[in-house]
Amino acid sequence: MIRGGLVAVLFAALLPAPVSGQEQSIQPGTVVSGTLSFDARATAGDFSGVTTTVSGSMEGAATLASVRGWVEAPVQTLKTGNDRRDRDLNKSMESAKFPAIRFELDRVEPGEGAPDSTTVTLHGRMLIHGETREVSLLSVLSFTGQGVRVRTTFPLNLKDYRIGGLSKALGLFKMYPDIVVHVDVTFQSH
Repeated sequence: MIRGGLVAVLFAALLPAPVSGQEQSIQPGTVVSGTLSFDARATAGDFSGVTTTVSGSMEGAATLASVRGWVEAPVQTLKTGNDRRDRDLNKSMESAKFPAIRFELDRVEPGEGAPDSTTVTLHGRMLIHGETREVSLLSVLSFTGQGVRVRTTFPLNLKDYRIGGLSKALGLFKMYPDIVVHVDVTFQSH
């Protein structure tokens, strides 16, 4: 249920703060903590879902633009605080057949930065529910002593990933396909 770059943001976390006008070598790293959440609207009331089960890895590279890697979260770990809604979510996402939401990073486009944070655009492929989409995601990186915290918020349309089952009881209860995704994750160098 996470669109065009949700997980993309996760990769930026290990990137060192750019020195104005210079590229730096990027160290390999791993996701050490994170939260992936979404806000949704429905006829029965708005709701949110969240998981703290996020994994990922990135390869080191000579330049920021050359960084490659992946990040994913298991669909079954998304929790909304309502067991029935969680079962419906897993049924709609076909989590037994498509168990993970995954982002594969192709390249990073550096943006504006300060000594302790910077913006980047992450370009890659989002894989959700058996569908693959090219995505770009504007992200904010905050640098810590041993890693990077990455945060982003972006819209996602579930229909882009052929996720159905959003209507129950002949349309009386309906979840709208447009959701808002939030990612807050930290990478640490190996």
